[in-house]
Amino acid sequence: MTRSIGQDVTLRKVLVIGIGNPDRGDDAVGAVVVQALSGRLPADVPVLLRRGDMLGLIEEWAGVDGLVCVDAAAPLGRPGRIHRIDLHARALPRDLPLTSSHVLGLAEAIELARTLDLAPQQIIVYAVESASFDSGMPLTPAVAAAARAVADQIVVDVGRLRA
Repeated sequence: MTRSIGQDVTLRKVLVIGIGNPDRGDDAVGAVVVQALSGRLPADVPVLLRRGDMLGLIEEWAGVDGLVCVDAAAPLGRPGRIHRIDLHARALPRDLPLTSSHVLGLAEAIELARTLDLAPQQIIVYAVESASFDSGMPLTPAVAAAARAVADQIVVDVGRLRA
């Protein structure tokens, strides 16, 4: 869905979703990024925080042209390492385990939406390698630093996706 402003500019509808549990250590990275984006994006770009089963995301992004998601990933080598995956032409890498305590996680929701032809045209996923998922713990310093960098990059991505 697009909307026109004047006669020369058409802005695409973009949605940003942070995923995770803000009370479980590094799983809070999505929530921290959502907080860091406050006031930094155009008013017509919704920024949501979601935790729990990801199936409902398919309804959230109905009618959206561009989607940016942030989620924690299990550590593959270095906590705090950021994986930016542009899914315009490919699936999420199978060797990048996004954390989920539910049957259907982000990767599965995206693939299901693609199969049903319900996925946005442009999807960017930020997966931040994490170390601690313990209840009541704060973000580890490496993941906290990564969250700030991801928020900065999302501001750029949103501008590009809207154009």
